[in-house]
Amino acid sequence: MYKYHCKLLVHVMPLCGFALFVSMTSTQRWPEQGWALLHLLLVVSFSQAEESVCRRRGDPENPQLFKNGDIMLGGVFSFHSSWKDRQDTYTHKPLPLQCTSLNFREFQFAQAMLFAIEEINNSTDLLPGITLGYKIYDVCGSIARGVRVALALANDNEIASAPSEAPCTRPAQVQAIMGETSSSPCMAIATVIGPFHIPLISHFATCACLSDKTKYPSFLRTIPSDYYQSRALAHLVKHFGWTWVGAIRTNDDYGNNGMATFTETAQQLGICLEYSVAFFRTDPPVKIQKLVDIIKASTSKVIVAFLSHMDMDVLLHELSQHNLTGYQWVGSESWIFDSQTAAMDMHHILDGAIGLFIPKAQVSGMKEFMLNVKPLSSSSNELFTEFWETLFSCKFTQSKSSTGNQSKCTGDEDLTGVQNSFTDMSLMPIFYNVYKGVYAVAYALHNILGCNKTCNTVQLDPFTILQHIRNIHFKTKEGDEVYFNEYGDPAAKYEIINWQPTENGIVDFVTVGLHDASLPADEQLNLQNKSLIWAQNSQQVPVSVCSEKCPPGTRKVLQKGKPICCYDCLRCAEGEISNITDSITCMRCDPEFWSNERRDACVKKEAEFLSYEEIMGALLTAASLFGTCLTAVVAFIFFRYRQTPIVRANNSELSFLLLFSLSLCFLCSLTFIGRPSEWSCMLRHTAFGITFVLCISCVLGKTIVVLMAFRATLPGSNWMKWFGPVQQKLSVLGFTLIQVIICILWLSISPPFPFKNFKEFKDKIILECALGSPVGFWAVLGYIGLLAMLCFILAFLARKLPDNFNEAKFITFSMLIFCAVWITFIPAYVSSPGKFSVAVEIFAILASSFGLLICIFIPKCYIILLKPEKNTKKNMMGKGAQKSS
Repeated sequence: MYKYHCKLLVHVMPLCGFALFVSMTSTQRWPEQGWALLHLLLVVSFSQAEESVCRRRGDPENPQLFKNGDIMLGGVFSFHSSWKDRQDTYTHKPLPLQCTSLNFREFQFAQAMLFAIEEINNSTDLLPGITLGYKIYDVCGSIARGVRVALALANDNEIASAPSEAPCTRPAQVQAIMGETSSSPCMAIATVIGPFHIPLISHFATCACLSDKTKYPSFLRTIPSDYYQSRALAHLVKHFGWTWVGAIRTNDDYGNNGMATFTETAQQLGICLEYSVAFFRTDPPVKIQKLVDIIKASTSKVIVAFLSHMDMDVLLHELSQHNLTGYQWVGSESWIFDSQTAAMDMHHILDGAIGLFIPKAQVSGMKEFMLNVKPLSSSSNELFTEFWETLFSCKFTQSKSSTGNQSKCTGDEDLTGVQNSFTDMSLMPIFYNVYKGVYAVAYALHNILGCNKTCNTVQLDPFTILQHIRNIHFKTKEGDEVYFNEYGDPAAKYEIINWQPTENGIVDFVTVGLHDASLPADEQLNLQNKSLIWAQNSQQVPVSVCSEKCPPGTRKVLQKGKPICCYDCLRCAEGEISNITDSITCMRCDPEFWSNERRDACVKKEAEFLSYEEIMGALLTAASLFGTCLTAVVAFIFFRYRQTPIVRANNSELSFLLLFSLSLCFLCSLTFIGRPSEWSCMLRHTAFGITFVLCISCVLGKTIVVLMAFRATLPGSNWMKWFGPVQQKLSVLGFTLIQVIICILWLSISPPFPFKNFKEFKDKIILECALGSPVGFWAVLGYIGLLAMLCFILAFLARKLPDNFNEAKFITFSMLIFCAVWITFIPAYVSSPGKFSVAVEIFAILASSFGLLICIFIPKCYIILLKPEKNTKKNMMGKGAQKSS
């Protein structure tokens, strides 16, 4: 039961004002105008209260199509798509709306509703014994008229008598309303009838906003929400690689909400809109021309058009005047399957268009029912008279506008041979939606009335009907399931439609795929193996990008002030790669890897170390072996001539020990060549340190012997007994033992270890031996240097002692070479990169070893082999020399 709102509007307002006045506290004050208004409302209230009936204010709304029945259904359609403009002066009552532009499509929707009602009335299984009636109104595409008609359907037009003390209440006149086609009128109507819980079931209003049950609690629909369509369109655009698109939308709730969802999803998928423009079919030509100019100036080749079919027709007319072809159009369900739009496209602007439409359907008997329509027997029905005259371009004899140029209508004309938008059945899926909506109401009523063979008498309540409609789940005679989710929406399934022109110029709407929103995200879009036709009848998928894809080996860098789809491709830096297309970053290779030339893969770095196979390593190895062999030859010569004075002159045992240590020095350089390992790293430095200390100790011992020998020739000298052969051997052992202790401490605390040096070269790995403890390394070198300096000083002091063969001179020169080599070694070692630092160290070892060998032993070998006459004791002592004991 509902208060008779339309008829009681004037009554309710003064009563509300009076209640507001009573509820005010004494501390509240109204302006002077407020008191005057309240006084006026009270006067009106008391004057109207004297009436004993409820009266509807304003002109009554009569349905264009009417049939009485046990249960009434309402219908709201736009049989006319526009109306004549009028200038209201506000000095008299406005005239009724004058509707123009007959819309055959809406007649088809109404016929689908009548077909479903007649089929239900003739059924013995559904609502047996119950007849459904209907009241169908023409709202002419006007939202205001749609609201007015909705109230008329809820309240009726009659005068209802009621005692003055009783409230004006009556049952709702219709139990459900079918329609409207567009989203904006549905929003307005659903807002008005929502509080009364009267179901409003639309067949083509797709705006996602209508799923909001807090605003539109009684709205349901048999077509999926644009929330799913918009997302599906975005995924379709992404599927074909179009990341730079233009967007055009109808400037109403359908277009704005649909495009908002598309834009949000597109951004998530990495799609950018070059422009997004809204217009409405009633906009001035200047605004539509501006839209065309935007399309001309754009660089994108794909246009997403979220437009109603009427707006698409207006835009298509303007585009045809400019012959604006070559663009790939992506369309919404409103126009993508519209044969009228296709027929208007004489310039093939939309050829190859692709979009979504609800699955095709066939309802047995519906086409025949529609084509069997006849004007009513009473010609007083102006709507059907206008429809028939427009359909056959004729005039009934009683029509005031009849002219001699037009044939007379008989009412028996045959629709079979007529080709126009009314006989076109391409929109059968939409007709099927109307059909399903009527059946949803019928099944809900069937359940409420407890129908079996007969139906029970129950006081119908629209709220109960609404709840039952929301919960219905049935199959149509075609086998399709009908149900609504919690938002009043059906399951979202679409066919992907491609406009493919035929040889005779007619566009064929080819289904090339499916989209099912109920499936997992990666399975929703399913394109069939069918050849698609693109813009300008091309077989190749159009390319629409702001910037070409960045190949592997590059990364994207956004262009300043432009969307994220506009970017430059920069080559990855050395040591970085990108192995995917359109990478936004370059990945740095692991330390042991380096980027290849294309910068699309990491390749293992070349490991660099001083090896025996390379030329430098081979030369150093040859020099080391040559030094060892030369030392062996010298030792052999000394052993062969060990009894000669020149060999015996300076402790032959120290000489052989020195030769042995020199051979070890030559051989220890080999430990520096080859791949470093844990043992080789520890061996190379310790062997080098110990052998060189042994060598320098021997040289130092020989130098001390020379000094002691000449000191012993002085009267009363007793030096030689303090540094005899035993002391000489112990000194060598003692000096060497100190180095051994240093090396043991070094190896115990922090030994050298193999190390991969990534910093020296970017594209190479330097395999080297880390020192472990730098203190240990420099302690070894320092000790060697200390002994060398001591030896040099002593030899320098003994260089002028009288003797034809003063060994101190040669020791001085050898120590000079030794110190020079190792002093220059330090900067050369520190500054040499990679394996060259190892080569420098080997060179220093070999150079100092050859210096000692050549300076100390070669002169003696020269005398032994080539000047044997000088190899005598007398010659060794020289003239005037004192005999030594």
